[in-house]
Amino acid sequence: MDKMAMKKLIAKRVAQEFSDGDVVNLGIGLPTLVADYIPHHVHVHLQSENGLIGLGPKPSEETYDPDITNAGGQPVTLKTGGMYFDSALSFAIIRGGHVDVTVLGSLQVDETGSLANWIIPGKMVPGMGGAMDLVTGSRKVIIAMTHTNKGRPKILKRCTLPLTAKNQVNMIVTEMGVLEVRTDGLHLMEYNPMFSIDDIVAATEATLIINNPKKMEVS
Repeated sequence: MDKMAMKKLIAKRVAQEFSDGDVVNLGIGLPTLVADYIPHHVHVHLQSENGLIGLGPKPSEETYDPDITNAGGQPVTLKTGGMYFDSALSFAIIRGGHVDVTVLGSLQVDETGSLANWIIPGKMVPGMGGAMDLVTGSRKVIIAMTHTNKGRPKILKRCTLPLTAKNQVNMIVTEMGVLEVRTDGLHLMEYNPMFSIDDIVAATEATLIINNPKKMEVS
């Protein structure tokens, strides 16, 4: 699979986790693709931590407004009924537990549900953003990322990079499969039939609990 095919597969699978009426925050990068695959019968309220709710489709030349962007600075639109507000209200929504699902990319995730996605020591970053608030304030946290980085596992026994949050991840979706973090460990729930179970185990440093996982839909 090429990189874009991987991202589309991951985004499509993540979109299946939403329920009608959910307030959903999509992180920058790969998670923004999830909006393209939300089923038509599922109506969610997309929220951005810079102070937007009710995000719509990507703008056309006619609907482009340079003053309306998501947290990553990408131009967006608002659906009818959507609104924008200040950061204080936005983070009151997040910290108050009103976001149902947060979808983020990550540099590392471990088998305890901890994640590291905001900095690689020594590299410049614009800031940590709202990820620390989102993962502790949301009811469900999904990590959407490729399974490895140039062949190196990203799903580890313990994160080695500075943590964004500890024990907050509920689900990990990669091009290889779907994993759930439970109290007894990391369960492989679905696998991409393009890979064998042995392939997935070899690409994962964390210990996987494997008990008749389903085949992941890849069409």
